[in-house]
Amino acid sequence: MPDGSHQPAPFSVTPSALAQVVEIAAAQGRPAAGLRLAVEAGGCSGFQYKFDLADAPDAEDLVVEGRVFIDPVSLDLLRGAELDWADELIGAHFRVRNPVAASGCGCGVSFSV
Repeated sequence: MPDGSHQPAPFSVTPSALAQVVEIAAAQGRPAAGLRLAVEAGGCSGFQYKFDLADAPDAEDLVVEGRVFIDPVSLDLLRGAELDWADELIGAHFRVRNPVAASGCGCGVSFSV
């Protein structure tokens, strides 16, 4: 019987972000590829997001919706976050809503904890 506690998903992907991953992979001639999302040291706030196409996940990756791959080290800094696709006047881009981030910068790709 459930104890009533609710654990948030380790990471989620919005339908619009997932559709964009599929579209980008197809446009690159790699229709089965997925998006590798990683967190690296750097950026103007201490950590930055890195996005790359990957043909397959690594053995230890968390695979979300079959198309987004996150390594265990990056997942520690992404726990409970959500990947979304933003299509705004300033441009279209992936956006990470990250509850672990204490602050971010204006560029939207770096953060601090």
